[in-house]
Amino acid sequence: MEEITKNLLQNIREIRNNLGISQEVIANELGMDTGNYSKIENGKQILKVSHLGIIAKTLNVEVIDLFTYPKKYIDADTINKSERISITFEVSPDKRDVLLSLVTKNE
Repeated sequence: MEEITKNLLQNIREIRNNLGISQEVIANELGMDTGNYSKIENGKQILKVSHLGIIAKTLNVEVIDLFTYPKKYIDADTINKSERISITFEVSPDKRDVLLSLVTKNE
């Protein structure tokens, strides 16, 4: 398993546990059973990029927070009040465009 994926899954698990949210709650939001979601968190099943937004929403965090936890670089309020923001972190080129589209998505 790639290091970034391993860290991402660990962050999701820690945020979920700290908030007292069960795997069942996230599994229900993703439209899957708890066993399959458990496999995702344990790295035995692939976490789809399309799941990141749903997981973040369920945990009441921004998608970027899933990658940077426990550090919080920006939040929605900061974005709304800022004329310009800058975010820097490394991802492989094949994942860059997908991640950027998730982070910059306007709701």
